[in-house]
Amino acid sequence: MKYSIQKYNSGYFSEWNNFLNSARNATFLFHRNFMEYHSDRFEDASVLIFKDDSLKAICPLNKVGETAFSHQGLTYGGLVFSENANLEEQLEIFECLLLYLKSNTINELVLKALPDLYQNKPHNELAYIMCKLKANVSKCELTSALQPSDDSIKKSNNRKRGLKRGLNHSLKVKEEDNFESFWNAVLIPNLKERFDTSPVHSFAEIRKLKQHFPNEIRQFNVYHENEIVGGVTIFETKNVAHAQYISATSNRQELGTLDVLFNHLINDVYKEKRYFDFGTSSENGGHSINQGLFNWKLSFGSQIFNQMTYTINTNNNTNLNSVWQ
Repeated sequence: MKYSIQKYNSGYFSEWNNFLNSARNATFLFHRNFMEYHSDRFEDASVLIFKDDSLKAICPLNKVGETAFSHQGLTYGGLVFSENANLEEQLEIFECLLLYLKSNTINELVLKALPDLYQNKPHNELAYIMCKLKANVSKCELTSALQPSDDSIKKSNNRKRGLKRGLNHSLKVKEEDNFESFWNAVLIPNLKERFDTSPVHSFAEIRKLKQHFPNEIRQFNVYHENEIVGGVTIFETKNVAHAQYISATSNRQELGTLDVLFNHLINDVYKEKRYFDFGTSSENGGHSINQGLFNWKLSFGSQIFNQMTYTINTNNNTNLNSVWQ
């Protein structure tokens, strides 16, 4: 085997993060400053894969019993490859990773793949490799996204009427560095009332992440007569502006709050982005869809992209030996 694997430790902090800058399928969520904000919740098992002394791939991992996940604390995971990694290299690296996990008493790898719209280059090799490994599709979630530059996008009449109401109410959209008013006055109460849940990130956590990633994490709030009535937290990557949190007060439909907000984001702030991603509408751990939320996102003219989660038996590493004839 040409490759060797090292378990991540803080001594690899810079090398890991620097690798992301030239990887074909990386976002800032794989940066160690992002991954480690919740390090107390997950047993980190991340690895770096070297060929001789050259770093060729990394894999964000956490471990629970005899299962490795990539990654339970992230929106997506998977092996992150160097920009020019070809199919042969990817096959060898996957085999190396599975052998390493097996030798460390890991029976299964659960891999939540990076959706296609986030890829710097197409990564069609992954589906082939999953097929060869006889991976099970343990989950398929649907994310709703649109291309801001696509002039053919057609919004529903509800969205057009909502935007008109918002303009008539003279709503103002402001980008702000302080998350406190949105978190405490809008997001937390709204999630509690409607879904009996809380944000994945506490206010202290999102504030800390904003300090680490001031250009990638952005907050846009909507005001009516100087009172906050809604907002969205954006996680911005090279190709995608992703709406991580969307929330508004109970009078959002009357005011047209979110229509004004997304009109501004899609047509002004992020008009040059390849995609604007509204996110998934999943419930029950990704196994069902909130139909109302799903249809609302489609009403902006968004399209559907798959986000696949695979479960791989580490014993199946030998399946990759029979690819080439």
